[in-house]
Amino acid sequence: MTKHVVDITEAAVFHINEMMENNEEENAFLRVSVKGGGCSGLTYAMGFDKEVSPEDEAYEEFGLNIVVAKQDIPILNGTVIDFKQSLMGGGFTIDNPNAIAACGCGSSFRTAKNAGTPGNC
Repeated sequence: MTKHVVDITEAAVFHINEMMENNEEENAFLRVSVKGGGCSGLTYAMGFDKEVSPEDEAYEEFGLNIVVAKQDIPILNGTVIDFKQSLMGGGFTIDNPNAIAACGCGSSFRTAKNAGTPGNC
């Protein structure tokens, strides 16, 4: 697998493509970003976007167009997004090597250089 800012596994791309089709977003980009909040200070965000700005890094993985804002690159660099299926259901997992702490909700984190703005989880 080629290293990008955020690597997305083939299993995750499959489920993202299904969501794009179900939401009539086939020509959109997947935007991966970081926002302030959560009990540890930062939270992950993923959504569909039709526009790429000069402040974004855009690339493709398994045919999926991905966009990350340049300001989020230091926080997300090396992150892997996967989709795991279990008897209790399935969902996306995010493994960020830059996260030094996370809270119990699983979507809030902080890094050594960025504590974010903690809020309610």
